[in-house]
Amino acid sequence: MENTYTYKKNETYEVEIIDVGTSGEGIAKIDGYTLFVKDAVRGDVCLVKLTKVQPKYAYAMILEVLKPSPHRVTPVCPIADKCGGCKIMAADYEEQLNFKQNKVKNNIDKIGKVSDYQMYPIIGMDNPYNYRNKAQFPIGLDKEGNIVSGFFAGRTHAIIPNEKCHVGVPENEVILKVIKDFMKEFHVMPYNETTRKGLVRNVIIRKAFATSELMVCIVINGNKIPNQEVLKDRLSKITGMTSIFTNTNTQKTNVIMGDKLHHIYGREYITDYIGDVKFNISPKSFFQVNPVQTKKMYDTALEYAGLTGNETVWDLYCGIGSISLFLAKSAKKVFGVEIIPDAIKDAKNNAKINDIENTEFFVGKSEEVFPEYYRKNGGYAEVIVVDPPRKGCDEVLLKTIVSMRPERMVYVSCDSATLARDIHYMNEHGYKLKKVQAFDNFPFSEHVECVVLMSRAGR
Repeated sequence: MENTYTYKKNETYEVEIIDVGTSGEGIAKIDGYTLFVKDAVRGDVCLVKLTKVQPKYAYAMILEVLKPSPHRVTPVCPIADKCGGCKIMAADYEEQLNFKQNKVKNNIDKIGKVSDYQMYPIIGMDNPYNYRNKAQFPIGLDKEGNIVSGFFAGRTHAIIPNEKCHVGVPENEVILKVIKDFMKEFHVMPYNETTRKGLVRNVIIRKAFATSELMVCIVINGNKIPNQEVLKDRLSKITGMTSIFTNTNTQKTNVIMGDKLHHIYGREYITDYIGDVKFNISPKSFFQVNPVQTKKMYDTALEYAGLTGNETVWDLYCGIGSISLFLAKSAKKVFGVEIIPDAIKDAKNNAKINDIENTEFFVGKSEEVFPEYYRKNGGYAEVIVVDPPRKGCDEVLLKTIVSMRPERMVYVSCDSATLARDIHYMNEHGYKLKKVQAFDNFPFSEHVECVVLMSRAGR
């Protein structure tokens, strides 16, 4: 029977959290009516208040945890509920992995509409802390006029002060202190988004895990920091400091970096490795933020590709060529396609520094370059690898892959819903889902990565 009761904003209810939504929110039911409860853990009994009411569901916030779930833990970060970066930190790590494994499986089963495949247990981290090799900190003033750094609260540009991010590297805290102490001493003001006055907008910090090299890029509303030599000297004394830049961004925009980079210390790049493949990383380079898990993902992609040294491979949405170069050592030829020119420049350079000569990279949209190349040149690839953005693969691209009829397709995904949609398309066009492996590359967040293998029917 349809529920006719009208729920209203600010009403309170005692509920039990029976499930977890795709964004990590707790799910409760009142007579069949669904509540999405922020910061709740499966198994909690909570007193909640409705914050936004829709005909078939409502959003709610916890007023009190009446009976905590056996999976509930106290987050190590005191601002986890405000920052928005670590939405599921109140759940123990085993529960986080369980949530992500189920999220992937449910999407593949329901959206992909397939059931006959092998899904392996999710690969988590031995240490789920301090895994991010890159962090971006906005700089501002608090209500008392103190210079603060931290993260924007969810869906706002209000800075939640935080120097010690538990998923970032410890060096972040040291670097931020040096910069903020300098700003205070020399009266260098943070940028104000409303007035568009002030100088320092953001601090971007990168660490190469394999070499411990550090890079700092300070984004400024101008061309130079007053007394910049003093700041440079202080930062250069930090152990591992290898490269320092400033970046000019004078635009009224949410985009963090502007076009002009100013190299002020050390090398113009830092060096890191995934396995035995070397990468030079510049301030604007894309590089996987969790290199420990990335190595495990690429090992799986290489295994699923089944290369013997005789295969031609296309790596679509290839970025800086990280997967391309990983595969190239086991393939005859690897073609990579990426829309960002600077990424392809990095890919070609990374191939050069690794003495890899069997790769070729193209700038452009994968859904345009790959079909056009295939139309003009024909050819055949035994293996297609795709690593698309969250929106998944363009249908034109999938049609071209089907036309080429490769033996295997390896799909690296950061969004299991669009992955499942594309699996459904490929399944409808002669490709069978064989293997699914999920990875927890972002502990404490709702995000999950996957590598899947699809094979042409009969192979």
